[in-house]
Amino acid sequence: MTNEIQSIFNRIAPVYDQLNDWLSLGQHRIWKEMAVKWSAAKPGDNALDLCCGSGDLALRLGRRVGATGQVYGVDFSPNLLETAKERSQKQYLQPVITWIEADVLNLPFDDNQFDAATMGYGLRNVKDISRSLQELYRVLKPGAKAAILDFHRPSNPQLRAFQQAYLDNFVVPVANYLGLKQEYAYISPSLDRFPIGKEQIKFAHQVGFAIATHYPIANDMMGVLVVKKNE
Repeated sequence: MTNEIQSIFNRIAPVYDQLNDWLSLGQHRIWKEMAVKWSAAKPGDNALDLCCGSGDLALRLGRRVGATGQVYGVDFSPNLLETAKERSQKQYLQPVITWIEADVLNLPFDDNQFDAATMGYGLRNVKDISRSLQELYRVLKPGAKAAILDFHRPSNPQLRAFQQAYLDNFVVPVANYLGLKQEYAYISPSLDRFPIGKEQIKFAHQVGFAIATHYPIANDMMGVLVVKKNE
């Protein structure tokens, strides 16, 4: 499954940002800014963005930590990382972000290294959610926070039906128009497998996070899991 998902993201890399804008009606920028805010990243911090994709969250973290900070963007898709590099070079951002091709289940970092972390639309696609959260816990410094943004299945039946209709009648046709129907058809089944907010909190506590809160946003169709490592 990991290789299949990796292949999907490599293929959609050229239109990834444009699709995100269309499919979220531009709202993904607001949700990502909320995630960065909840990560509590501040000037001078050493920050991490997992499943960084084309670099949206990493670039936002870069603006937060400033010239005295450091940001590492990690993804398993070389095509998306190349897009991220090109975007960051155009923005002349300080600090210069370090882009790393790696598996989030086996991060190439020391223990207790990062002051803040984010992950956008990645947890749903990892092979082992517990392992991913365990690795995140390991590399965060004591007292550090991470914010994890992803889709969420609403508990309200009407909202859930609306979400499914939106995926079926808008997301897939738009992807089909761009020749990417197969690539975006995976979203709905991935949502069916993905733990809802309270289950994500349980996973976070199990790997050691002292505090874990899930914030529903966009009428519960998106959510941000905010976790904090023990002091």
